[in-house]
Amino acid sequence: MPEHAASDMRYLERGSREYRRANLALFAAGFATFSSMYSVQPLMPLFSETFGVSAAMSSLSLSVTTGVLAFTLFVAGLMSGAIDRRRVMLASLIASAVLSLLAAFAPGWNSLLVARALEGFALGGVPALAIAYLSEEIKPADLGTATGLYIAGTAVGGMGGRVIAGLVADMAGWRVAMATLGSIGLAAAVVFVVLLPNSRNFVARRGLSIREHAGPVAAHMRHRALPWVFFCGFTLMGAFVTVYNYVAYRLAEPPFSLGQGAIGAVFTIYILGVLTSAMAGRVADRTGRPPVLIVGVLLMAVGLAITWADSLIAVVMGIGLLTIGFFAGHATASGWVGLLADHGKGHAAGLYLLGYYLGSSLLGALGGLFWSHSAWTGVTVMVSVILGCALAATLRLAAWQYRG
Repeated sequence: MPEHAASDMRYLERGSREYRRANLALFAAGFATFSSMYSVQPLMPLFSETFGVSAAMSSLSLSVTTGVLAFTLFVAGLMSGAIDRRRVMLASLIASAVLSLLAAFAPGWNSLLVARALEGFALGGVPALAIAYLSEEIKPADLGTATGLYIAGTAVGGMGGRVIAGLVADMAGWRVAMATLGSIGLAAAVVFVVLLPNSRNFVARRGLSIREHAGPVAAHMRHRALPWVFFCGFTLMGAFVTVYNYVAYRLAEPPFSLGQGAIGAVFTIYILGVLTSAMAGRVADRTGRPPVLIVGVLLMAVGLAITWADSLIAVVMGIGLLTIGFFAGHATASGWVGLLADHGKGHAAGLYLLGYYLGSSLLGALGGLFWSHSAWTGVTVMVSVILGCALAATLRLAAWQYRG
């Protein structure tokens, strides 16, 4: 939108009915998207039991989704200037909900994975476009609050999907659990289409060539710091998802022998991430990004070490520290991307998300091989190496910043 046309833009302002409707609609969309994505984590031991697959194979129920999502988000981000946000987000919600229902009734393991992979393609529409919609439609002075509410919806969805799936699976089986999340997704789509106001300020851009996209991407990859920030996203998310994937197996076995409902309840500790993200951002603004990133990685390492103890309290405390450290690191790294990118900020954000979700997909699946070989000890050794790589990248970023 040209600057001279800014006065013609009709923003949604805090306190207005349309502002509240937009926030509720996008909160529901964020909740549905991330609850569906992560609902399979507490169900992985049941997939192994039902289909006779290993932990590594079972983890593909999440890895194929996040792997496809990584590329979907990147491409959708590049195309965001030319596509209608509201229509694409609605299509994303409906398609992902239907695919979740299809996965619930999959007759075999391969068909379940196909449904989950397609769901990764469908899910990308909401996170790729929600922030763009808010930035165009919400009054700039109110944008921080509106964005925070959307992010809260995604975080609560990530937690709620895990908890709901675990509790329902304990009572009625994993198929009913996945169908429940699919139904929630359809309900969210209804809320979304009824409440979200039509775009007022969006003007589609046409004629963007591959070269216009390739230029900023290449420049970001040549940047002295940005690739290391992307690598931090890759390693932090990979470590986090690996622990969350296989802690369900650990808690289902002796000496814990927890049921699916209890395992799902453990994931309520995810709420710590909601509180940590905002706090980490404020601290990073005051002290600089590298110190917060370093503390985040170290907290994850300490939390991981605590989970070695054969004590439920220790495991929960360890997962809690790891969650706090991850969200502190992720919030800091993702926020740093926009500050480091002098131009093509959307491309930089897309590259960060590409690395972030590839870490979830690739490293999360790799962790299954370590679980199969050495159970929790193998997982912790692998994650320790990943966190060591993250710390090395963070120290390099610190040296770069403070030399400058």
